[in-house]
Amino acid sequence: MNLAGRRCPDLSCDVVFETEEWRAIYIVSQRAQPPDEPPPLDAIVRMLAGVGGFLNRKHDGPPGNKSIWIGLQCARDFVLALAAYHTSGP
Repeated sequence: MNLAGRRCPDLSCDVVFETEEWRAIYIVSQRAQPPDEPPPLDAIVRMLAGVGGFLNRKHDGPPGNKSIWIGLQCARDFVLALAAYHTSGP
């Protein structure tokens, strides 16, 4: 996924992530409602890595495997939390 994000940055993220996954990552990292169209893969990988500790500073390189791995573990919890929120009702 890390290489795919760098080699094909404009590829739609729904090629790699399920809709629930990228939407949960977007909501948590951007604190906003996700767009109707899936964002590019590079953007979601950077959001995911940010959850895993990647700082995304001006001179930082691409996110590493460790920050992506930690972000993936958190993303699973985000999906479960959003599913529980939506099924709990008002």
